[in-house]
Amino acid sequence: MIVAVGSIAYDTIETWIDKKSYLLGGSASYFSVAASNFSKIDIVAVVGEDFKNEDFNLFKDKDIGIKNIKREKGKTFHWEGVYPQNGDAQTLKTELNVFENFNPQINEDLKSKPILFLGNIDPTLQYNVVKQMNSPKWVICDTMNYWIEKKKDDLLKTMSKVDILIINETEIKMLSEDKNLLRAVKKIKNMGPRIILVKYGARGAALFYKDKHFVIPATPVDKVIDPTGAGDTFAGGFIGYFASAIKENELSFEILKRATVYGNIMASFTIEGFGLDNLRKIDNNMIRERFNSFKKLVSF
Repeated sequence: MIVAVGSIAYDTIETWIDKKSYLLGGSASYFSVAASNFSKIDIVAVVGEDFKNEDFNLFKDKDIGIKNIKREKGKTFHWEGVYPQNGDAQTLKTELNVFENFNPQINEDLKSKPILFLGNIDPTLQYNVVKQMNSPKWVICDTMNYWIEKKKDDLLKTMSKVDILIINETEIKMLSEDKNLLRAVKKIKNMGPRIILVKYGARGAALFYKDKHFVIPATPVDKVIDPTGAGDTFAGGFIGYFASAIKENELSFEILKRATVYGNIMASFTIEGFGLDNLRKIDNNMIRERFNSFKKLVSF
């Protein structure tokens, strides 16, 4: 149903709570584990010789397709960062390793899948992936400030092929060159995407479709342990639910709103543990319970 192209990494993370080394991470990992609660998904990525069998087993346990994860000579992409109690992550070290030469190739068994998720990778690679597919119904793209600053022309070329853009508030203003959010959204829609999701981090998210928009707060949690991967998990929850709902229904604003809430819910589970620790444990009952609690919270 869904093809996810992105990074698989080992992360060393220090927060105000503790420090953990070489945890499974990367955009494809967080996205796929979250999305697997709703839909079938295949990962296209690269790992090194050091990639642990127990991490492959996590993907298998979640029924995630791993045939297109290549194991190359060398080490898996490694990121090390520290989080201040209030503020964004500060990168201490980035070791691309086998990810440096990542050039995703889409096998025949995946080319006709209806939904393609482009994780936060070089926009040139994103565009090449889209060209390899057999006209997917939905192309979803994530990006970051680095690509907006360094490869904007390539990103705009990719954007012309994108149906849904997932981006944070700072990035959409950078990409549109407009500090007013509503004007920024209109400008981005003119670049290609017809649906835009703006992430506000701890303040929630906003959905923009046609002339409608939908804003929600973040799902409250008792304790934030580690914010790593929350954005990728949000994307996974959104697209996973979207894929499960759209296959039997025409696109509607109601489906998009529920997908946004499920993205929000999945991100809330992620931040309650280090890395993917919490996402490993959750089940459909836990997701449904938190969805119903959130629905009561925002209803009046």
